[in-house]
Amino acid sequence: MPESAPPGQLPRSVDVVLEDDLVDVCKPGDRISVVGVYRAIPVKSISSAVTGVFRTVLVALSVSQLSKEVAAPALSHEDIKAINELPRRLEPSDLLNLLGQSFAPSICGHDYIKKALVLLLLGGTEKILQNGTHIRGDVNCLMVGDPSVAKSQFLRCVLGVAAYAVSTTGRGSSGVGLTAAVTTDHDNGERKLEAGAMVLADRGVVCIDEFDKMNDADRVAIHEVMEQQTVTIAKAGIHASLNARCSVVAAANPIYGNYDHSQGVTRNINLPDSLLSRFDMLFIVLDQSNTQIDRQISSHVLTMHSRENQTLSARCILEQEASLVRTVEDHAVPMYTSDNAGGEILSKRFLQKYLYYAKHRPWQPVLTSAAEIYIADRYAQWRVSKAADSRNRRTIPITARTLETMIRLSTAHAKMRMSKSIDIVDAAVATDIMRLVVEADGFADQSLALLDDNPLEKICKVGPASIDDTPCPPDASVNVSKFPTLQKHFQAVMFNRDSIEMKELYQQCQSLDHQIKFTSQDVEALVRQMQRENKIMLHDGVIHII
Repeated sequence: MPESAPPGQLPRSVDVVLEDDLVDVCKPGDRISVVGVYRAIPVKSISSAVTGVFRTVLVALSVSQLSKEVAAPALSHEDIKAINELPRRLEPSDLLNLLGQSFAPSICGHDYIKKALVLLLLGGTEKILQNGTHIRGDVNCLMVGDPSVAKSQFLRCVLGVAAYAVSTTGRGSSGVGLTAAVTTDHDNGERKLEAGAMVLADRGVVCIDEFDKMNDADRVAIHEVMEQQTVTIAKAGIHASLNARCSVVAAANPIYGNYDHSQGVTRNINLPDSLLSRFDMLFIVLDQSNTQIDRQISSHVLTMHSRENQTLSARCILEQEASLVRTVEDHAVPMYTSDNAGGEILSKRFLQKYLYYAKHRPWQPVLTSAAEIYIADRYAQWRVSKAADSRNRRTIPITARTLETMIRLSTAHAKMRMSKSIDIVDAAVATDIMRLVVEADGFADQSLALLDDNPLEKICKVGPASIDDTPCPPDASVNVSKFPTLQKHFQAVMFNRDSIEMKELYQQCQSLDHQIKFTSQDVEALVRQMQRENKIMLHDGVIHII
């Protein structure tokens, strides 16, 4: 198989001739086992004269389909026991943190991107409805940001952890190279179909670096693949539909070189909305100038370079490559390995086994009614806030594909827990990740938000002073972390309304969110804060929007 070729060598190929009933039993990109007769056939020149050059072909006698997961890791009883022990021993949040840290231990920070890529490798559930409608289960991801923020390194980590992945670049690939091409046979002049990268990566992952360097004509070719997951060809008398059921992980730079905060997300990326909506997750990764963050990154990088690790020597690397050629038994793979920070993370090989085992369980997680209500409420709130702030172009469009993305991420988190049902805890994790995607600028300021020592004092200082100089709420029971959620609930409640009573506002906020409990002090603190910003006016217990 191509992925089993020794390092540094190109995979060999041979022409196979299919005759009679064996014609069209397989498509380009399929993995097959062929039994046949190896023959030498003379080559005819242009003058119809037989030359002394012979080409070798394989005349097939039987063709059998192989499993798509030929790169599946070998699982022993000890591995299965250790894999099943992890979800029982760790909480879902701790387990996802452990998998995220083990996914890319050499990259400092970007925890949410690591978690999102782990869920991408697990994937959702592919469904074919009774009327024939196909709903994809693969998750697509796009990372856009400044140079030197480890976007390409994330793609390398995906290539190293995924069971089967194909790598390409935007400048070095064309539309037909990604999908399929129609070529001419040199011997008989007939047309033949050759599969592209996405067709060859069926049931795998396609990593596209420098996605912004692709031409518009070539970029349009992958629209069908990213949603319908098929490649339809109608050229030169050939009409065929090939399967391309793969996840797409792409990395791109902003159009201005660096991310411009004064422009919106779509203006920085310079991609059409039709293509952006096909990416389930869009992460804006910025190179922030912050002293504490810079010290953490420099400490992490210096620790990697100064650490005495013999596995980084050239001699050991050559020994590892030689051991790969000899196909050494890997049943004794350690479960944990040491981290640069002094802790323990999962080894790369064990992480591959865990993700493969969790993804290929014989059952598919089923949505519970509570998770359905939770996801529907979050999606409705985002749609309302987007409609209320229609002038704001700083966020990406929110469509029905956003709702399907939340379902896929919830399903992937349920697979990670080895659960047969999708509960609220799965929907909450999917909502947290999608909140960073929907509010694209919020992801850039996440690290700065963690550096605030007194967020309550910061909220009190925002906006001009009010007329009555209402002091900040001194009550320590007020949880400031609820303020962003309360503000979104307030926008949803006040949609197409000018005024509301305090009691009704409190009841509406309680009914909108079943996961977070709000107290009357929280609502009153929010009202005082919005008064201070001159957004509302409170009179006789009634809130009026200014």
